[in-house]
Amino acid sequence: MIKKTLSACVLTALSALTALSAHADPLSYARYDQVRTTDLYLDLKADFNHKILSGYAELTLNWIDKNARTLVLDTNELNIAKVQVLAANGRWTAASFMLDKLDVEKGRALRIALPFQPQKVRVYYRTAPSAAALQWMAPEQTMSGKRPFMFSQSEEINARSWAPVQDTPAVRFTYSARIDAPAGLRVVMSAENDQKATGAGGWKFKMTQPIPSYLLAIAIGEIEVRNLGPRSAVYAEAPRIEAAAYELADTEKMIAAAESLYGPYRWDRYDMIVLPPSFPYGGMENPRLTFLTPTMIAGDRSLVDLIAHELAHSWSGNLVTNASWKYMWLNEGFTTYVTTRIVEKLYGEEVAEMNLQVEQEEALASLATIPSAKQVLATRGPDTDPSAYSDGGLIYPKGAWFLRTLEQRAGRDVFDPFLRGWFDQHAFKSATTEEFVDYLKKNLLDAHPEYMAQAELDEWLYAPGIPTNAKRAASPRLAALDAQRTAWLKGELPTAELNGKSWIALEWMHFLNDIDGKTTAAQMQELDQAFGLAKSGNNEIAYRFYLSSVKAGYNVREPLNKFLMSVGRQRFVVPLYTALLKNPADKDWAKSVYVKARTHYHPITQAAVDKAFKK
Repeated sequence: MIKKTLSACVLTALSALTALSAHADPLSYARYDQVRTTDLYLDLKADFNHKILSGYAELTLNWIDKNARTLVLDTNELNIAKVQVLAANGRWTAASFMLDKLDVEKGRALRIALPFQPQKVRVYYRTAPSAAALQWMAPEQTMSGKRPFMFSQSEEINARSWAPVQDTPAVRFTYSARIDAPAGLRVVMSAENDQKATGAGGWKFKMTQPIPSYLLAIAIGEIEVRNLGPRSAVYAEAPRIEAAAYELADTEKMIAAAESLYGPYRWDRYDMIVLPPSFPYGGMENPRLTFLTPTMIAGDRSLVDLIAHELAHSWSGNLVTNASWKYMWLNEGFTTYVTTRIVEKLYGEEVAEMNLQVEQEEALASLATIPSAKQVLATRGPDTDPSAYSDGGLIYPKGAWFLRTLEQRAGRDVFDPFLRGWFDQHAFKSATTEEFVDYLKKNLLDAHPEYMAQAELDEWLYAPGIPTNAKRAASPRLAALDAQRTAWLKGELPTAELNGKSWIALEWMHFLNDIDGKTTAAQMQELDQAFGLAKSGNNEIAYRFYLSSVKAGYNVREPLNKFLMSVGRQRFVVPLYTALLKNPADKDWAKSVYVKARTHYHPITQAAVDKAFKK
């Protein structure tokens, strides 16, 4: 779409500028070497009937290049009505703009031609019902079945589908908002949430710490809140709020444990919201309001390591952010390492060691399915090819394994202050692999080259797989379990003699991981009859049991149907459908379930399952 007021010569100049520009982040059109957003104000109305947000975004700008006269923003499916700039006399005046041709992955660049360098720009727009970041849920998709619900998922580059922004983690900004929503629905955002607010005059928010765009988050629905401690609370739908509050009771202890390791929590409050089942991920570390899947509610607090992971992001990811998604291991690898340290602090070394062993075993097992080019933590050279990024799943445990290797060699007395220094010195900044390597050498390896030679450092960062000399976690409890599992698989140990009734969730996850694809239908049936696994309230256990059962040919259709209809977490749903489709006897049944379940899934999950069915 081209504004008629934009002259042909300006369009030509803009196109030439585009061709000449060199981006540090290939997934963003923004020229943040010329101008950066320092603050964002959103004034939006939520329309559930049409599934849109409409209003305006006001961006405060810091002009770096004094000769620049173009502001380029990222958008995707945004309908732009008009653009205004704040003139020196305090008046808002119209500005010319154009939208580039659509790129399926990146959306459209919004190019605003400016006669001068304004401090503020306003973009009036509305989102599309199909906005990639927003899921609009009908009442029947919620727990009460009475009112609709909407929530966002902006990571990695979907913020541009609900706000015109410089959608790159290289740019950080503060933000505030006023959101109009239907009466009876609460609005919450990744910002200060006033528990006493009523929404009269709009729901108002303010985030005083600068964040990257992928941490912009919003949810609207029948939401209640319960305080967990002086600086933590949980939000959820009314039928789930008490269970959520019970499950998350240790949150304040987790914050204190993380602070004792890595310094003060710098986001004032750590609140969480348990979203409807269609939320596609385990958690999303939106600052001040972590988004959580209800699949972590097990009734016995056995899956709270997920909370430890999202809390850890308050240091690694939210505080120190990858400068582009090429450096994602700086977010996720660091966070996975910090998570284990928090778990150890709270629940002891034995539980942490089991957690670590399961994590490492799953990482090694995943190598068989990941192309070697995507098994690296980092890539050298220009950041030009998004498809060359490391596999999203492997960077979590591999990055953590790398940091643990350094910790083991340096000792915690040395490594803990080193890591805290990284967070302190780069707080509220975006970082690259090269910057971390430079920090690592100056603050650790230059004085102690014996900790890690350059060749090994390069192997961890730039080579596929896990280095052969990487020390593996070895839990005595899991070793005892392994002996039982091996004997059981061989038929030498009766199912009734397994110690399953005393196993914690981590032990069951380890056991089920290791029998996957190795059992008979009769063995799975015996397990189910002895331990009631098909009815497990722990979704991590239930998922693994269903997956192994499908592969073994054990009929779990009744509980699996309920699971697929009520759980929308992508990590569970996609492998289950994939396993069902590989078995000719289950293929038609899987299709019949998906026809009913699809509307309950997030668009991200729908796309992944659709892809599995097309294969």
